[in-house]
Amino acid sequence: MSPSQPTVPLTKGFYGWYVLGAGFIILFFNTGARLSFGVVFKPMIAEFGWDRATLSSAFLLHMTVYALSLVIAGKLYDRYGPQRVIILSTVFLALGYVLTAWINTLWQFWFCYGILAAIGLGGTSVPLIAALMSKWFEAWRGLAISLTLCGSSLGHFVLVPLCTWLITLYDWRTVYLVLGIAMLVVNIVLALWIIRGDPDDLGQQPFGAHKPSPDPASATSMVVEDHPRDLDIRQALRTASFWLFLVAMCICGSGDFMVTTHFIPWVTDHGVSAATGGQMLAWYGLLSLAGLLVAGPASDLIGSKFPIALTFVLRFGLFLLVIRLQTLTSFYIFALAFGFTHLITAPLTPLLVGRLYGLSHIGVIAGLITTVHHLAGGLWAYWGGVIFDRTGSYQLAFSISAITVVVALVSSLLIREHRHAEA
Repeated sequence: MSPSQPTVPLTKGFYGWYVLGAGFIILFFNTGARLSFGVVFKPMIAEFGWDRATLSSAFLLHMTVYALSLVIAGKLYDRYGPQRVIILSTVFLALGYVLTAWINTLWQFWFCYGILAAIGLGGTSVPLIAALMSKWFEAWRGLAISLTLCGSSLGHFVLVPLCTWLITLYDWRTVYLVLGIAMLVVNIVLALWIIRGDPDDLGQQPFGAHKPSPDPASATSMVVEDHPRDLDIRQALRTASFWLFLVAMCICGSGDFMVTTHFIPWVTDHGVSAATGGQMLAWYGLLSLAGLLVAGPASDLIGSKFPIALTFVLRFGLFLLVIRLQTLTSFYIFALAFGFTHLITAPLTPLLVGRLYGLSHIGVIAGLITTVHHLAGGLWAYWGGVIFDRTGSYQLAFSISAITVVVALVSSLLIREHRHAEA
């Protein structure tokens, strides 16, 4: 049985399954660690006496550096492959987390968490791993990316309560120290022994790839007719679909990171215990797993833009809910349903980019879109803290988020989801 056929099992030697598993484990630790910021939010404020805007400024710097590093990581990935990028990035990431455990001033926190850890995160997170899966899988690509990104959801579900428990037993510094050491060991081992960037390097084809036609004339005709030349980043920037997608992802990111950064502080402001808030945020992460498992197969069946649009419809309703009600029940509903939407766009971004512009420059194009996504997330997380410090609540932040979600819904529906040709 040929390894190019979708029915080839792991025992027959298709190496992409091992790469999928390695990507799953890397995202388990890296994404879970990043989303634990909300757990240490109030303990750090209690120790240093900073207000929420000040602490959120470190997260803004972290997300800004991370977002900018995505473009660089995408270029390095396209040129050198994922192994070197993951190893180098992991050194920065682990160093940033370990040094954060020893900070005593705000500038140290900005440098260690805001810069070092953020640089490392850019080469070890969802965009690069999703692009890697796009190289290994042609058939069931959406499902493969979703399965890999499930590591993010399970990392969120497991590591957020674990970090909460470590803070209860020790302190927030122990959390950063443990996470830094764990990521250093796990990422480098997987990068050295498991990760491979291209099926051709092992003499294999992507999962489900069709064998080339033996007739050169027929093959040439097929390339011209069915596979137009891939567009690079400059050509993609000339299409309306790129800018519509960029607007939608900007608003998507602003909601993601404002919520995950301020969720535990928000619910504890209304009398919910920190332990219960951590459990809510953990279930938020687990429900994002359900969203991932739905997003990939749905994209394979109906395309990418409609699942993205439905995500914004659901978010609009959730923001209206918590603007009106701040109860234990409404917090749980918000956490579960918003969590379901949290990672839906993660597998859909490289899928949609591949469908619109081809795979040759997917690392750079998807990296730029995800850069804007995370820049907006860091900026809105910061302004969420500013709004709270000035108004005493998050109501205004949620109201603005509800309005922008409508803009994102319209933008996503206007995307022309077909292969774009060079202008």
